[in-house]
Amino acid sequence: MTKLALRMLRHRPGSVVATLVALAAGVMILMTMGVLVESGLRHRPAADRYAAADIVVADRDITFTGKEFDGETYTTTVRLPEGGTLSADLLTQIRRVPGVATVVHDLSIPVVPLASGSVPADGHNWSSAALTPYRITAGTAPGGDNEIVVDARLAEATAGALTPGRLTDLVIGGVAHRYRVSGVAEPANGSDERAAVFFTDTRAAALAPRPGRMDAIGVIAAPDADRAAVTAAVGELAEAAGAKAYTGSDRGLAVQSDDVAASDLLIQVGAAFGGYVVLLIAFVVAGTIGLSVRHRRRDFALLRAIVATPGQVRKMLVAEAALMGLVAAALGVPAGLLATQWVSAELVARGFIPADFPISDGVLAALAAVVVTTLLAVVSALIAARRATSIRPIEALGEIAVEPAHSGKVRFGFGLASLAGAVSSSMLTIGLDGQAAAAGAIGMLYLFVIAVALLAPWINRSAARLLAPVLRRVWGNSGYLATANLRANAQGMATVLTALVLSVGFGGSVWFLQNNLERQTLEQHRDGMLAQHALVSPGSLPDSAVAEFRGIPGVQAATGVRRTSVIVRIFDGAESVAAQAIDPDQAAETMDLRISKGSLSDLRADSIAVSTIRASSQGWKVGDRVDVWLGDGTAKKLRVAAIYGRGLGFGDVILNRATVGAGLDEVLIRTDPRADVDAALTKAAAHYPAGHLAQTGNLTSQLATDLAISAWLNRLLIGVMVGYAALAAANTMIIAALARSRELALLRLVGVTRRQVKRMVHAEQAGLLGVALVIGATIAAVTLTAVVRAVTGSALPYVPPFGWAAVLGGATLLAMITTILPIGRLLRTPPVEHIGLKE
Repeated sequence: MTKLALRMLRHRPGSVVATLVALAAGVMILMTMGVLVESGLRHRPAADRYAAADIVVADRDITFTGKEFDGETYTTTVRLPEGGTLSADLLTQIRRVPGVATVVHDLSIPVVPLASGSVPADGHNWSSAALTPYRITAGTAPGGDNEIVVDARLAEATAGALTPGRLTDLVIGGVAHRYRVSGVAEPANGSDERAAVFFTDTRAAALAPRPGRMDAIGVIAAPDADRAAVTAAVGELAEAAGAKAYTGSDRGLAVQSDDVAASDLLIQVGAAFGGYVVLLIAFVVAGTIGLSVRHRRRDFALLRAIVATPGQVRKMLVAEAALMGLVAAALGVPAGLLATQWVSAELVARGFIPADFPISDGVLAALAAVVVTTLLAVVSALIAARRATSIRPIEALGEIAVEPAHSGKVRFGFGLASLAGAVSSSMLTIGLDGQAAAAGAIGMLYLFVIAVALLAPWINRSAARLLAPVLRRVWGNSGYLATANLRANAQGMATVLTALVLSVGFGGSVWFLQNNLERQTLEQHRDGMLAQHALVSPGSLPDSAVAEFRGIPGVQAATGVRRTSVIVRIFDGAESVAAQAIDPDQAAETMDLRISKGSLSDLRADSIAVSTIRASSQGWKVGDRVDVWLGDGTAKKLRVAAIYGRGLGFGDVILNRATVGAGLDEVLIRTDPRADVDAALTKAAAHYPAGHLAQTGNLTSQLATDLAISAWLNRLLIGVMVGYAALAAANTMIIAALARSRELALLRLVGVTRRQVKRMVHAEQAGLLGVALVIGATIAAVTLTAVVRAVTGSALPYVPPFGWAAVLGGATLLAMITTILPIGRLLRTPPVEHIGLKE
């Protein structure tokens, strides 16, 4: 059957090329996404910071457990945005474990060395240098609280400003402190970690942002110890304290590094879009192969008539699909490698991943992509040919000329069920944002498209009846023929209708969702910002800055803001949510959150304010006591004090600064427009060396830049899916057009002129395209409106100028090119050459 499959493929170049294009593009897309996800899953950050430790104990994530509806237990692990801390008691307990030689705690202190041009660094206690280990290359270890040891890389970057004996200023907590450099140290084996500054243990404990707590504990086992027993004992102690013991290559996970964040991002991309990409490829491959197989019913009927068994026909189809899968792999894998190189370079250029982040070689991803696409091709071919291979030969020869009169009731029932599911799925998008919102929109869109695919025969028949008068009036006799064709071929054109609807739906919904998220975020931030000035700093600012600015004549209000995150339970899992901690007493004068219920004046250390969308998704009301976890994993039960409308612009959660502790990221300052306070503000800002005074309008502009960068990845993924949907539409329409050679030849032999045939095709295209555009645009509008309303609260979605014109015009142009050109090619061939060839 393989030889027969090869011969049959040679005689159908149009459908073969279309199928190969769909499969090869599918391999390329799946391979590229697979490489990114595989890179995130397989990467283990280098354990440079704790290279000398055998075990590192840290609290870096939080795990939630719950029960499914069927009683099955599930777990969800969320990485702590600010990293957890450990108690001194745990350090004491680990010291008592038999076989432990050295136990060292590590404190991490954000510092800004002014000599480095305000580039942040990490401060640590000197005893923790043994965990790397660092060695002194010049000078001595810090002997007093006014002495520090600096990383050799930092010393080199400052052109000699940080050499032993020199005095230097470090900004810690927004306040400048002067220290004497006692020595310079470098990692024994090199390190990619951020440059370090070491204090004495006493001074580091006094400067630590969370007094009495430590960031990690490094354990070094005795040379003759049973390492497995030590690891097990330390692991039990860590688990009892809510932490985790990291060993081997996992030690790098104990560090809050860019590599860890990059790995999480790549995995999240796969989780949010991976399933939908596979489903889209399944749609395209199934539609392309299904239409190709459908147009070969005559071939199958003849094979059955010459005593070919159903099994033999199916084997031939499997052989065809496998052959095309292999050829597609040869085309798609190299294209996938090139696409992966380009995407990874762009991710690095836009700051999503570090420049040295290792990208997988793609072997497993390529193998998985080829297997998945080939399997989809095989299954699609078998499903499409199930009727031709399951009926008797005489029936097969008889039915090829006539479209089946009715479609199954089961198909109709499933179509109605999918439609109902699509309408109700908008509720699931409430409370989602970013990639999750885009993924929710894609899920809703797929349900609509599935409903259209199942109901397409009934849609086509109904549309043919409704459009008959219009087509006859505009195109005359050719319109009559077009109406008859549309009605008779309602089942066969189902795939074309589905592909067009998919293309218009994708282009008109999920692509514009990102525009709405960015637009609403910027509008809410701009409209809600009442302060004209802001003191911002790459490090933190002291709490005293708020009082200083409030005391300046002409300043009406000043609000301290600390940006943070909280973790909340949602559905059957948990997620990290952007939050701000503020001084509530003058906050209403510096920011308008659009409070709808409650009051910011009630925001205390034991309370919380939440956005309207977050409150709706969580079912929270003013006065409720809700469970949240701070960025360091601290569990809190807080009362809802207020609900506000501008969650995109100011975060979904507002806390009192007393809830999260000291330290500020910015101070918002509102001044009397009639007062001249610029000089006084500049003078006050000079008291904070790492900080600078900015206009809040500039903050909004910076937010727009940050949003554009973060939205690039979403747009890339959505753009790929829109493009692939357009490819599906092009493929199906080309195959459908080329398959009409015999039909058009017969019309011309019975006296229909070429001009009449062209007019008939134009009328058919206008009818089918009109239906597809109306349905696709309706689905896109419903999907976009529902998701935008759920995510932004806006009842009317924003569509960029000429957005809909581009989508509808692009779909129209695509349909014209992929139909008119193949039909024109067929009409240039004498009809007698086509009448006996194939259906």
